[in-house]
Amino acid sequence: MVIAVTRSSRAIAARLFVLELNAGCIHAMNVDGSERRTIVTGCRFPDGIAVDFEAGHIYWTNMGVPNLNDGSVERADLDGKNRTIIVADGATHTPKQIILDKKGGRLYWCDREGMRVMRCNLDGSGLETLVEAGDVATDGHDQTRWCVGLAIDHKCGRIYWTQKGPDNAGLGRIFRANVEIPVGETAATRTDIEIFYDSLPEPIDLEIDHGRRILYWTDRGDPPSGNTVNRASIDDKPAEPEIVLTHLMEAIGIALDVANDRMFVTDFAGSVYSARLDGSDERNFLYAQGNLTGIAYADI
Repeated sequence: MVIAVTRSSRAIAARLFVLELNAGCIHAMNVDGSERRTIVTGCRFPDGIAVDFEAGHIYWTNMGVPNLNDGSVERADLDGKNRTIIVADGATHTPKQIILDKKGGRLYWCDREGMRVMRCNLDGSGLETLVEAGDVATDGHDQTRWCVGLAIDHKCGRIYWTQKGPDNAGLGRIFRANVEIPVGETAATRTDIEIFYDSLPEPIDLEIDHGRRILYWTDRGDPPSGNTVNRASIDDKPAEPEIVLTHLMEAIGIALDVANDRMFVTDFAGSVYSARLDGSDERNFLYAQGNLTGIAYADI
């Protein structure tokens, strides 16, 4: 999980930030896995991470315990210091991938069991729901409504998100809609939502190559079409997405470094992979690192 980060004369090193779910940690490292350092501990099942290089902040989601409805969003400095909760426990149910909209001054994320797409200001104020895919009381066990991954198409003012469906069920979908709710409608009744792809194994996290207008996503479902990284044009959608990486072990996080033609991917078996954007030159440079979820790339 990643944001676009503007390179500047201050940038001295490319870094990855990786979440370890089971240990509740955030690790920072070089893009080859070297100089790994744990910068945050004691997270409550962290899943999504975004980096604001200019402000010197990282933001991440804590899923909490799903049946307790106690998810939260936190912020810290790039070195993990000055940690603070900006979205309190229970204000979001089970937050997953998080995206920073630097220009708009907002954070966006998907709330899995909450069945929502949400956003707030960078300090946690202005919390609102943009998409409500179901009612927790009546639809909470319907995994086809669970919202997981998220990306923003700034050019067209659209959000893309995944609803993963049950494990390996082939009921996963990618949706898109305008960022803003149509006038006179609500998060639950908005009529501008369309399905981008359906019948996917189990789509998880999303990223956009904004220059080439290509959507990338991980899929943790079983082979032949799951446990993959996929991509498709968002302006001229092909009938079938292109699979660019295969044989992952429950793929979760994805981060693009478009300027250097590379992607970074994590899986639940504890591996971190790098590859070119077309999937070539794949390299598994870390493995057996715990249950890894979100990943972010930034020039620090």
